[in-house]
Amino acid sequence: MNEILQKMDLSSWKSWKHSLGLAVEFAEELGVSQQTINGFAAQFGTYLTNTIPAEMPENKAVKELWEIASPEEQKSIAACMVKLAKKNA
Repeated sequence: MNEILQKMDLSSWKSWKHSLGLAVEFAEELGVSQQTINGFAAQFGTYLTNTIPAEMPENKAVKELWEIASPEEQKSIAACMVKLAKKNA
């Protein structure tokens, strides 16, 4: 997980969305299913909320939503983040 974070540009919300979008595109090129990508995104979301400081307002908002969401809602948030990232790749 740390290796993936090191390759992502977390300096701004725009850069983060772009980096995540490139990672999603790469996974799709490798033949990873959308269901698997969304599942990984949900696991990644939990990891990020526990490790990434919420310095940017967008990160803080996502962190707060993630923390109050049920596991099913977290899956929905993760799926939406994947869609957003793909749009910004």
